[in-house]
Amino acid sequence: MRGDGGRPARRAGLPDPGTPRHARRDRGGAGVTVHERDVVIVGGGPAGLTAAHRLAAAGLSVTVVDEQAELGGQYFRRPAPEVARVWGDHRPEGGRLVGAVRAAGVECRTGHLVWGVGDDGRTLLVCDPAERPVRLRGRYLIIATGAHERPFPFPGWQLPGVTTPGFAQHLAAADHTPIGERVVLAGSGPFLLPVACSLLDLGVTVAGIAEAGRPYRPSTRALGTVRHPARLRELAGYAARLARARVPLWQNTVVVRADGGDRITSVTLAAATAPTRPVRTVQVDALCVGYGFRPQTDLARMLGCAVRTDPATGDATPELDDSGRSSRDDVYVIGEAAGIGGAPVAEVRGLAAALDILGREGHEPRAGEARGLAAAGRRLAHFKRLTDALYPAPAELARLLPSALPDAATLCRCEAVSAGEVRGIARTAGRDVNAAKAWTRAGMGPCQGRECGFAVTAVTRASPADGLPAGVFPSRLPVRPVPVATLLEMAGEGEPA
Repeated sequence: MRGDGGRPARRAGLPDPGTPRHARRDRGGAGVTVHERDVVIVGGGPAGLTAAHRLAAAGLSVTVVDEQAELGGQYFRRPAPEVARVWGDHRPEGGRLVGAVRAAGVECRTGHLVWGVGDDGRTLLVCDPAERPVRLRGRYLIIATGAHERPFPFPGWQLPGVTTPGFAQHLAAADHTPIGERVVLAGSGPFLLPVACSLLDLGVTVAGIAEAGRPYRPSTRALGTVRHPARLRELAGYAARLARARVPLWQNTVVVRADGGDRITSVTLAAATAPTRPVRTVQVDALCVGYGFRPQTDLARMLGCAVRTDPATGDATPELDDSGRSSRDDVYVIGEAAGIGGAPVAEVRGLAAALDILGREGHEPRAGEARGLAAAGRRLAHFKRLTDALYPAPAELARLLPSALPDAATLCRCEAVSAGEVRGIARTAGRDVNAAKAWTRAGMGPCQGRECGFAVTAVTRASPADGLPAGVFPSRLPVRPVPVATLLEMAGEGEPA
């Protein structure tokens, strides 16, 4: 609904932008308070921070809420103070952005977990660091919840020392701590390269990189899509660093097994196109495996935003316009939650959403701002087309990986569900991931399918059962594990828990 001049009409009971920044309104329940803002942003990574800074600079009241203790997200993750004193900040531009956001007057609620949406479909249910319930509502909501890694199981993936590239990078960036002394990285995607370089910088022996695709033999057609030399130079720098360290790079290669006792001691690799025939075993004390990233859309889906679902992967991607506005006029989805593209793309998406909101509020853009944003977006889109052309699509990975997974392998770690159990249900109930979930409890644990969803979908879809593959794990309340004390306090305040 729009008001005069194309601006959204204010709903009854919502504050005017002139209301003090920390205005609160009692909803009538005992101690039940909703914190009202012009804009509430969920996620303090590159996208959320970029949007927050631009909106606050224009005078809107903005709250950024993030479950981590520090702003920055995974990309701008701040090093521990003692690490920064000795080793410096690996991404100082992140610190500058966080400082600018705070200086602009943005309310930053770190350590706050958004775990659901109220019955009105607009109020965010939040748990603060002391496990007390908090409610936030904005005239506009911006979802910048990022992405999570795409693991795929194999025998031995539960051994100590087996982790994801993202966790290895987190240890290196935040704590200057190596994941191991002799490490193999495996999976797919350009993220493996900077992680390998970070490990080399810590003195780790990177015993090899196993890439499921063949991205390092690019076609002339693929290279013709390059229109972003800065990103290409970044990738070339990683490749040169790995070449100087003589790190083996095995293309068309996947992990099929990890062995060890108290800790992983070796990893077995096979060709991605023939995963049942191992080709080499490498001695290691750590293994990092990840097949890219999946948009984190559970909160956007709970808010009722329309999504496109991929039956091959179980991925759900929001349907958005160029500014990130969703099917709900007051909800924007930006950053990696809008689709995987990397930090530079996330920042462009954050600025696009901010400018759209400011336009709806009657603010004029700065000189050349919209034109510069459009040009940056075009360059990044060209680069994304290159990476999409070089690396295997998630649907292709979902087709290749299940064939080497034995029935005894654990598929869902939270509920201890094996691949064989999921295959058995698929044979009798059809290729429906929600039938597999209902009968086996796969995806019902604390991670709610964030860890196993891709694998459960791929294994279910690989079944010879009749019928089209269908289903994606639904978004459930709570979207994150929440302390019972928080729910009890909500119930005591007269709210449904």
